[in-house]
Amino acid sequence: MSTVSNMSDIRISNPIKGPGLKGPGIVILQFLLILFFETFEYAFTKVGIFTGLAILIAFLGGIYLGRGGTIFTAVVTPPLAFLFSTLLLIASIGGAGLSVSHIGLDLVSMLGAAAPFLVIGAAAGWAYYFIQKLKK
Repeated sequence: MSTVSNMSDIRISNPIKGPGLKGPGIVILQFLLILFFETFEYAFTKVGIFTGLAILIAFLGGIYLGRGGTIFTAVVTPPLAFLFSTLLLIASIGGAGLSVSHIGLDLVSMLGAAAPFLVIGAAAGWAYYFIQKLKK
Protein backbone atom coordinates (compact mmCIF):
# COMPACT_ATOMS: atom_id res chain seq x y z
CA MET A 1 0.00 0.00 0.00
CA SER A 2 1.48 3.31 -1.01
CA THR A 3 0.78 6.65 0.57
CA VAL A 4 0.43 9.87 -1.32
CA SER A 5 2.96 12.42 -0.15
CA ASN A 6 2.10 15.18 -2.56
CA MET A 7 -1.32 16.41 -3.66
CA SER A 8 -0.17 16.54 -7.28
CA ASP A 9 0.35 12.76 -7.18
CA ILE A 10 -3.39 12.16 -6.78
CA ARG A 11 -4.98 10.98 -10.01
CA ILE A 12 -8.71 10.78 -10.57
CA SER A 13 -9.47 7.36 -11.97
CA ASN A 14 -12.92 8.16 -13.37
CA PRO A 15 -13.38 11.88 -14.07
CA ILE A 16 -16.92 12.99 -14.78
CA LYS A 17 -17.60 12.70 -18.49
CA GLY A 18 -20.68 13.62 -20.42
CA PRO A 19 -22.22 16.03 -22.86
CA GLY A 20 -23.36 18.58 -20.26
CA LEU A 21 -26.58 19.81 -18.71
CA LYS A 22 -29.89 19.71 -20.50
CA GLY A 23 -32.27 22.67 -20.51
CA PRO A 24 -34.07 21.86 -17.23
CA GLY A 25 -30.74 21.31 -15.49
CA ILE A 26 -29.55 24.73 -16.58
CA VAL A 27 -32.77 26.35 -15.35
CA ILE A 28 -32.50 24.69 -11.92
CA LEU A 29 -28.78 25.46 -11.61
CA GLN A 30 -29.24 29.14 -12.44
CA PHE A 31 -32.33 29.56 -10.26
CA LEU A 32 -30.73 27.94 -7.21
CA LEU A 33 -27.48 29.88 -7.64
CA ILE A 34 -29.26 33.22 -7.87
CA LEU A 35 -31.67 32.33 -5.06
CA PHE A 36 -28.83 31.27 -2.74
CA PHE A 37 -26.79 34.44 -3.22
CA GLU A 38 -29.82 36.71 -3.16
CA THR A 39 -31.10 35.11 0.05
CA PHE A 40 -27.70 35.45 1.70
CA GLU A 41 -27.37 39.08 0.67
CA TYR A 42 -31.00 39.99 1.44
CA ALA A 43 -30.63 38.61 4.97
CA PHE A 44 -27.98 41.24 5.75
CA THR A 45 -28.65 44.15 3.38
CA LYS A 46 -30.55 44.80 0.20
CA VAL A 47 -29.64 43.18 -3.11
CA GLY A 48 -26.37 44.41 -4.61
CA ILE A 49 -22.95 43.26 -5.78
CA PHE A 50 -23.07 39.62 -4.65
CA THR A 51 -26.39 38.95 -6.34
CA GLY A 52 -25.13 40.74 -9.43
CA LEU A 53 -22.04 38.58 -9.56
CA ALA A 54 -24.23 35.50 -9.08
CA ILE A 55 -26.30 36.60 -12.08
CA LEU A 56 -23.16 36.93 -14.22
CA ILE A 57 -21.89 33.54 -12.99
CA ALA A 58 -25.30 32.05 -13.82
CA PHE A 59 -25.06 33.35 -17.39
CA LEU A 60 -21.53 32.02 -17.85
CA GLY A 61 -22.16 28.76 -16.00
CA GLY A 62 -25.22 27.98 -18.07
CA ILE A 63 -23.34 28.58 -21.30
CA TYR A 64 -20.27 26.64 -20.17
CA LEU A 65 -22.00 23.66 -18.51
CA GLY A 66 -24.85 23.26 -21.00
CA ARG A 67 -24.99 20.89 -23.92
CA GLY A 68 -24.75 22.11 -27.44
CA GLY A 69 -28.05 23.73 -28.38
CA THR A 70 -28.88 24.91 -24.87
CA ILE A 71 -27.32 28.36 -25.19
CA PHE A 72 -30.74 29.94 -25.72
CA THR A 73 -31.97 28.50 -22.41
CA ALA A 74 -28.79 29.63 -20.65
CA VAL A 75 -29.27 33.19 -21.88
CA VAL A 76 -33.01 33.53 -21.26
CA THR A 77 -33.21 31.97 -17.80
CA PRO A 78 -31.15 34.24 -15.44
CA PRO A 79 -33.41 37.32 -15.67
CA LEU A 80 -36.48 35.14 -15.13
CA ALA A 81 -34.80 33.25 -12.28
CA PHE A 82 -33.88 36.58 -10.68
CA LEU A 83 -37.49 37.80 -10.98
CA PHE A 84 -38.98 34.67 -9.42
CA SER A 85 -36.38 34.45 -6.66
CA THR A 86 -36.92 38.14 -5.87
CA LEU A 87 -40.69 37.69 -5.65
CA LEU A 88 -40.19 34.63 -3.45
CA LEU A 89 -37.84 36.49 -1.11
CA ILE A 90 -40.02 39.60 -0.87
CA ALA A 91 -43.08 37.51 0.01
CA SER A 92 -41.27 35.33 2.55
CA ILE A 93 -38.14 36.86 4.12
CA GLY A 94 -39.07 40.43 3.25
CA GLY A 95 -42.23 40.20 5.30
CA ALA A 96 -44.43 41.75 2.64
CA GLY A 97 -46.73 38.78 2.39
CA LEU A 98 -49.07 39.54 -0.48
CA SER A 99 -49.15 43.31 -0.05
CA VAL A 100 -49.11 44.57 -3.62
CA SER A 101 -47.69 48.00 -2.83
CA HIS A 102 -44.82 46.63 -0.74
CA ILE A 103 -43.99 43.92 -3.29
CA GLY A 104 -44.03 46.47 -6.11
CA LEU A 105 -41.77 48.90 -4.28
CA ASP A 106 -39.24 46.22 -3.27
CA LEU A 107 -39.31 44.65 -6.72
CA VAL A 108 -38.48 47.95 -8.42
CA SER A 109 -35.66 48.69 -5.97
CA MET A 110 -34.13 45.21 -6.35
CA LEU A 111 -34.40 45.26 -10.14
CA GLY A 112 -32.77 48.68 -10.12
CA ALA A 113 -29.87 47.38 -8.03
CA ALA A 114 -29.31 44.37 -10.28
CA ALA A 115 -30.04 46.10 -13.60
CA PRO A 116 -26.41 46.70 -14.65
CA PHE A 117 -25.55 43.04 -14.08
CA LEU A 118 -28.64 41.87 -15.93
CA VAL A 119 -27.87 44.12 -18.90
CA ILE A 120 -24.19 43.15 -19.09
CA GLY A 121 -24.96 39.43 -18.76
CA ALA A 122 -27.81 39.53 -21.26
CA ALA A 123 -25.81 41.53 -23.81
CA ALA A 124 -22.81 39.20 -23.58
CA GLY A 125 -25.02 36.10 -23.59
CA TRP A 126 -27.07 37.17 -26.60
CA ALA A 127 -23.92 38.21 -28.47
CA TYR A 128 -22.45 34.77 -27.84
CA TYR A 129 -25.72 33.11 -28.90
CA PHE A 130 -25.89 35.01 -32.20
CA ILE A 131 -22.20 34.45 -32.94
CA GLN A 132 -22.66 30.71 -32.42
CA LYS A 133 -25.78 30.80 -34.58
CA LEU A 134 -23.88 32.49 -37.43
CA LYS A 135 -21.11 29.90 -37.26
CA LYS A 136 -23.59 27.08 -38.00
